[in-house]
Amino acid sequence: MPRYRIDIEYDGSPFVGWQIQTNGWSVQGALSEALQRLTGEAVRPGGAGRTDTGVHATGQCAHFDLTRTWSPDKLRDGLNFHLKPDPVAVLRALQVPNDFDARFSATARHYRYQILNRRARPALDRDRVWLVPVPIDAAAMDEAAQALVGHHDFTTYRAAACQSASPVKTLDRLRVKRDGQMVIIEASARSFLHNQVRSLVGSLKLVGEGKWSPERPHHALEARDRRQCGALAPPSGLFLQQVDYADAYGGPSGLIDPSRKSI
Repeated sequence: MPRYRIDIEYDGSPFVGWQIQTNGWSVQGALSEALQRLTGEAVRPGGAGRTDTGVHATGQCAHFDLTRTWSPDKLRDGLNFHLKPDPVAVLRALQVPNDFDARFSATARHYRYQILNRRARPALDRDRVWLVPVPIDAAAMDEAAQALVGHHDFTTYRAAACQSASPVKTLDRLRVKRDGQMVIIEASARSFLHNQVRSLVGSLKLVGEGKWSPERPHHALEARDRRQCGALAPPSGLFLQQVDYADAYGGPSGLIDPSRKSI
């Protein structure tokens, strides 16, 4: 059976997350239904990351097997037709080796978080940013972030219900910058714990407001205590931006260049 990979973008606002659940409509469910309508096959695509309720993606990736061979362009266009009106778009489809797995073949994942730092509420991006109406210091946030990069026990910065076998992860990159009224946090790692990025952002925001010192997020990390974490950042500002794969599997999804040194 041929195996296919699709790169996907979606607005996570109306979904309960990536994974099919009993309490609402999911991105995985929307794709499964579109595949059923297009191919007549009951297929559940496997994703690179289980984004939570309200989290968006510009570079999610999924794989599935079909019983017959499809032209990648026809597969992409057919899925996009049947996905309407859900806010999900297949950016690319390609046939890949049968050992490709969207989750386990990934070599890195890149997330972006957007904080809108102004008094006025957003009219156009209300479901795509975290509105913080008081001034925040992006430089202080970035200083604090650098002490969190590396191989650590991230117990403090993961959900209590996280199902990962170990809290130890390697955070390859965590950078904060200001672009006008927008404060952007970018995080890269091979894999992340449940709620890890939102937990980190929530704590760094306290540094930006001057409520925490730049050293405190690292002290909280070393405590290995969830109670030391700042409040969880809302899902609306978070995007799964890109997933990296070997060239044999089609290379990275999304549009960013993970090789750049800084933001």
